Amino acid sequence: MFVKIGDKVKVIAGSEKGKEGTVLSVNVKKNRVVVKGVNMIKKATKASAANANGGVVETEGSIHASNVKVIAKAESNKD
Repeated sequence: MFVKIGDKVKVIAGSEKGKEGTVLSVNVKKNRVVVKGVNMIKKATKASAANANGGVVETEGSIHASNVKVIAKAESNKD
């Protein structure tokens, strides 16, 4: 896949068009990426031991890799 974790990308299609962010995760089988601060979705969570209140949590949703363009590659640590 042309997109790697840590790359800086720009969204070129869809409702989030024009936004930029870094790639947090890549799903190669489904050809989807998660970009920081892009495609925010709200999920309702129940109260639990870890989260006493529960409530609504906002997280990044995945978008198709064809909807992003790489602006800057992540720096590799090859020595």
